[in-house]
Amino acid sequence: MNLRHPQTAGTRTSATGTGQAGRRTGRLLKGRLSGPGRRLRRGAVLVAALLAVAGLFAAPAWAAPAGTATPAAPASVSPAVHLAGEPGFGPNVYVFTPGMPQSQIQATVDSIASQQISNQFGTQRYALLFEPGTYGSAANPLSFQVGYYTEVAGLGGSPGDVTINGSIDVYNQCFTGNNCVALDNFWRSMSNLTINVAGGTGCQAATDFWAVSQAAPMRRVSVHGLLSLMDYCNGGPDFASGGFIADSAFSGSQIINGSQQQFIVRNSNIDKWSNGVWNQVFSGDIGAPPTIFPPTAAGGPYTTLPTSPVTQEVPFLQTDAAGNYSVFVPVLQHNSSGTSWQGGPAAGASVPISKFFIATPATPVLAIDAALLLGKNLILTPGVYDLKAPILVSRPNTIVLGLGFPTLVPQNGTAAMQVLGVPGVKLSGMIFDAGPKNSPVLLQVGGPLAARTGSASDPSLLQDVFFRIGGATAGSATDSLVVNSSHVILDDIWAWRADHGAGAGWTSNTADNGLTVNGNDVTAYGLAVEHYQKNEVVWNGQGGEDIFFQNEMPYDPPSQAAWMSSPTTDGYPAFLISPKVTSFTGYGLGSYCFFNQGVPIESATAFRVPDAPGVQLHDLLTRFLNASGGIQHVVNDTGAAVDSASPGPSWVVSYP
Repeated sequence: MNLRHPQTAGTRTSATGTGQAGRRTGRLLKGRLSGPGRRLRRGAVLVAALLAVAGLFAAPAWAAPAGTATPAAPASVSPAVHLAGEPGFGPNVYVFTPGMPQSQIQATVDSIASQQISNQFGTQRYALLFEPGTYGSAANPLSFQVGYYTEVAGLGGSPGDVTINGSIDVYNQCFTGNNCVALDNFWRSMSNLTINVAGGTGCQAATDFWAVSQAAPMRRVSVHGLLSLMDYCNGGPDFASGGFIADSAFSGSQIINGSQQQFIVRNSNIDKWSNGVWNQVFSGDIGAPPTIFPPTAAGGPYTTLPTSPVTQEVPFLQTDAAGNYSVFVPVLQHNSSGTSWQGGPAAGASVPISKFFIATPATPVLAIDAALLLGKNLILTPGVYDLKAPILVSRPNTIVLGLGFPTLVPQNGTAAMQVLGVPGVKLSGMIFDAGPKNSPVLLQVGGPLAARTGSASDPSLLQDVFFRIGGATAGSATDSLVVNSSHVILDDIWAWRADHGAGAGWTSNTADNGLTVNGNDVTAYGLAVEHYQKNEVVWNGQGGEDIFFQNEMPYDPPSQAAWMSSPTTDGYPAFLISPKVTSFTGYGLGSYCFFNQGVPIESATAFRVPDAPGVQLHDLLTRFLNASGGIQHVVNDTGAAVDSASPGPSWVVSYP
């Protein structure tokens, strides 16, 4: 994804060249599901199994069963020490207080960053939680980096309850030949705190850097000072590949987009946004630039919606003055703009920590399923969960909250998680990895299509939920995410068939589709789906809406014959809306190609949609990145081709 990077901070960046060497040349270049009745009968058996486990609820929830080793932090990082009365979050959840010596906090966060900055496919996971108060000062700032699988979050009721004087940073990673990029800066997060930007020296002075790509959300953050979404301090090329910001406020300076090829900001307050590259989307943001698509000398490309149609901010962990923990669930909003907390504490309800079952990777999946069936919510603490059977979310309004990017890996060809046909379920902060046996689906939301269910007043939420086919571990799955329920909000989803890492190859990490939507009235924000072998997205439901789509087609089809959606149609459209759909709306939709096997590969179109008056797409583009082949049209038979001679972007303002 070749870009001409800014020479100085704030310089407008334009797209050009030969394709960012395909996301660092290839990011380094760059069982059949049972019916609901059967599942509920199985659930009753699970209750009996749970009750047979002596003292399971009486023991601290993170304590491993007898004879099983308790997960521990690696030797290079000291395990967390928890005070009496704190929930049993285990050794990889660190809770900091304002009374701790700053040198102790600095040493802890630095040791974790040192291990995690390059730990792309490791098994270590961490959550760094800050109790309400102030940390650092202008004279002695608290500044640290955030590496892979690290969550940084405040524990206050509002972002202003936790103040960091300093910076919380993600910088480029540098490779051979001074190739410094942010293209692989995935799987980390920051939320629910205020940063008064301070400290730093030279080029990094007085700037908070959040140079990330996919799966690195920023939520409920207030930044006072300069925020840069690219790292321009180490010689380039400084490429970055998209990110997600929601429910946040920025004051005192601009946000430097810089080399970010695509980005979405939702329901936030913005002082000033610097520039766009290919696809910058704003939904319900106060202070966002107006729509300019395609770009002109005045700026862009920007796609701006004044309000977000339906949102519910992510549930979050908090403590009160007495040290009691709870999970706060913000209210559902319609046609909203700005943050949920701009007029004071956000509206919503608190759920006591006693209503949660706290699991670790050592917890048997039968115990997790039984706790959910008995009405508990679920907190998954950091780690990798090798699952012998699916986690079954069987009751409405269940909250499943991940701390420190827990990673769920099915071992026996099943789903990793199934949400039955119940409304109001809230899933956030977790990764689904394909396992060694092919799974029909990694996460299914809703029961059989014949019993499609959902509630407009109580939608289910999937937020900061990420999928991988290969990369960390060899694996395959036919579909990553299938949504059968209606009235579901998808809010920051990245589904990725790996283009590098363990098991990456056309015949090894096999996967047909990243997302299949069968439910009606499903709304998506920040949807990124990449490298699947058939359609990246298949949308079968009515009344859907997608605000922002980022896609790269598969890098590795070995021949055109191996990648044909019909005997006469080259390739697969990245986004397929079923011919039966009569109502769908999309905004800010981009698809790119980089075919790296040394043979010319073509896709007939990036978006295939029915020609129905109720199907409306706005601000679409395609882009040829590098190598050979191309995309012949943007949507159906509309839009110019992109290839080595005309890399694009090819813009379509609206369709039809």
